[in-house]
Amino acid sequence: MSKVVLVTGGTGLIGKALETVINEEKPGDERWIFVGSKDADLTDLSSTRQMFEKYRPTHVIHLAAMVGGLFHNMNNNLDFLRKNMFINDNILLLSHELGVRKVVSCLSTCIFPDVTTYPIDETMIHNGPPHESNFGYSYAKRLIDITNQAYNQQYGDMFTSVVPCNVFGPHDNFVPGVSHVIPGMIHRLHELMYLKDPDQPQESKVFSVYGTGKPLRQFIYSLDLAKLFVWVLRHYESVEPIVLSVDESSEVSIAQLAESLVSAFGFKGQLKFDTSKADGQYKKTASNAKLRRLLPDFQFTDFDFAIQNTVKWYIDHYEQARK
Repeated sequence: MSKVVLVTGGTGLIGKALETVINEEKPGDERWIFVGSKDADLTDLSSTRQMFEKYRPTHVIHLAAMVGGLFHNMNNNLDFLRKNMFINDNILLLSHELGVRKVVSCLSTCIFPDVTTYPIDETMIHNGPPHESNFGYSYAKRLIDITNQAYNQQYGDMFTSVVPCNVFGPHDNFVPGVSHVIPGMIHRLHELMYLKDPDQPQESKVFSVYGTGKPLRQFIYSLDLAKLFVWVLRHYESVEPIVLSVDESSEVSIAQLAESLVSAFGFKGQLKFDTSKADGQYKKTASNAKLRRLLPDFQFTDFDFAIQNTVKWYIDHYEQARK
């Protein structure tokens, strides 16, 4: 039976990566539809229903969410809670009512308890309160898992979720103050090299990285994540969440990230660490043991190569990039 796969949030980082993967693969028995905020107001049930009735999906990948940076979250926890709850409830309700065979929703490692042990895994999502800075977003995302369990228990619906580590790649959000660490650093280094004091010799410029550079992070290339999303959609038959992350051994320090970016840009100036700025959490290690048990041979893209591709995309698409 042919599939109609509806991707909400289809114009963002992960949605665009999915579109790239699917266009390369050209699956004959699947029709993929990528929708964004212009296609429907997902906080409104009537608008969401119209979209579902228009496309009649058999499968849904649910990426859409109200997202923001640290300070936006801190000052608007109620908005993040309510809007995301509306979005998620509407998607899952209509998926149930219209007989969608499978829904894969996207969670985030930031929803895990603030006080926990490492590595974190799928069983630990509800083990304690999230960090107070983004509790609205976190509880709304956690409720996806609770709602999935409830629909499965009451009706047998196959609604599941994935938990990616830090994602980066083409089509990322490079807006200062909103972007995450990799797109934020890409934007700042590009500005330093090409726009700030253009007559100053590059060798005399200093790229300042916030903090000591010692914290460790796991980063997954968006095209790798997209391939894993497709695998989950087609083969993962469990309501329980699954962490989609690179291996623990693939953690990189912020200093290694900075050096990789400097190399990708060909920056000839000085790299400096501003130790007056806070480092944040030292590590947020996630375990992908469950993924490795089910998909042991998956090959993740080399980090430096993925960084080079992302930097090249940003330079080539500078005028269109979200910055």
